[in-house]
Amino acid sequence: MASALYEIIELPDGEYALQRSGEEGEPLVTIGFSEEARLYLLESGMDVARAMIDAGINAVESLGTDAERELLEFDEHRVLH
Repeated sequence: MASALYEIIELPDGEYALQRSGEEGEPLVTIGFSEEARLYLLESGMDVARAMIDAGINAVESLGTDAERELLEFDEHRVLH
């Protein structure tokens, strides 16, 4: 199985984007900061964007685990409203 490599880049408009390495096209995720946040972050924008993307990936992995567990514990008599 082939694995994809990803990179975080800074776009010309100052946003940060997660994309597959070496590929053009629409990024998978973009993160933008307000002007006020940019002034506060100074040169740390890329580090903060990276931390935000890492947190998002961890959250998705956790949600996947929770969803799998819920499927295993599914009760046919449960009613969702």
